[in-house]
Amino acid sequence: MPEIRPYRPADRAAVYDICVRTADAGADARGQYSTDDLMGDLFAGPYVHLEPELAFVLDDGGDAVGYVVGTADTPGFVKRYREEWIPLVGDKYPAPPPPPRTAEQDMVALHFWPERMIVPELADWPAHLHIDLLPPYQGRGFGRRLIAAFGRAAAAAGAPRVHLGMLTANVRARGFYDRIGFTELPVPDPGPLTYLGKDLP
Repeated sequence: MPEIRPYRPADRAAVYDICVRTADAGADARGQYSTDDLMGDLFAGPYVHLEPELAFVLDDGGDAVGYVVGTADTPGFVKRYREEWIPLVGDKYPAPPPPPRTAEQDMVALHFWPERMIVPELADWPAHLHIDLLPPYQGRGFGRRLIAAFGRAAAAAGAPRVHLGMLTANVRARGFYDRIGFTELPVPDPGPLTYLGKDLP
C-alpha cells in the first residue's frame, strides 16, 4: 500500500518527473518545452530546495508517485526564491524578451518574476501549495492525505490558512478541491487561474 512520508533529496528526480507528467492541466507535458526540467524548476524544485520540511511524497515501494510541496509564508518564500533559487538555477534559462513571446518564454518569465505569487487579496491565506499525483494514484484518497500532511506541517509553522492557484481549465482538479473543503477566493483579473483557499487545522 502506498504511504505518505517526508520528502528526501533522493526523491528529486521522481518529483520532477511527476511534475512534468501532470503539468498540462493534469495531462503529460513532456516534450512541450526545450527541457522537461522547466516545470520542475518552476513548481517543485524551489520548494524542495528552500522548504523541504513542508514537502511530502506518496511512496509506492520506494518510488515517489505523488507529492505535495509549498510554503507556510508566501512573501518570505518569494524573497528566498529571488535571493537563493534564481542564482542557483543560474543561466539555465535566458531572460525572456518583452511580449509577445513564445509559450516557453512566457513560462520562463514566471521564473524571473516570483513576486507574481504575492496576490494582495490572498494575504489572509499566507501558505500555498502545489500537489501532483501520477494518474494511477488519483481518485484513491491519496491527494486528500497529502494535503492533510502539508496542512499539519504548515499550521505547525504558523500558517492559519492555505491557498492555491489552479488552471481553471482543469475541471477534474476543481472537483477534488471542492470535495476536500477548498472554496473559491475572489481575485480580480486572475487570468487562466482560479484561486482556492482553506483553513488549516
